[in-house]
Amino acid sequence: MAITRINDQLLNEQEVARITGLSLATVRRWRLLGMGPQYLKIGAAVRYRPSDLQSWMNSLPRGGKPLDA
Repeated sequence: MAITRINDQLLNEQEVARITGLSLATVRRWRLLGMGPQYLKIGAAVRYRPSDLQSWMNSLPRGGKPLDA
C-alpha cells in the first residue's frame, strides 16, 4: 500500500468522536458492526484517514432545504 498524501494525518478513535460529536462508544460500536467510516488497523491500533472520514460524512443523508432555494 502506497502512502498517497503525507499530510493526511491519521486520526484516532477519540479524535473521530470529537470531530463528529459522537461518543467514543458509538464510534467503537459502529466499527464493530461494520458501520461508519473506513478505518485502518496498525497492530492493535485503530486509525482513520481524514479523507475517509470526510467521504463517509458526505455520504450521509441530509435534511432540510438549501439556503438558496
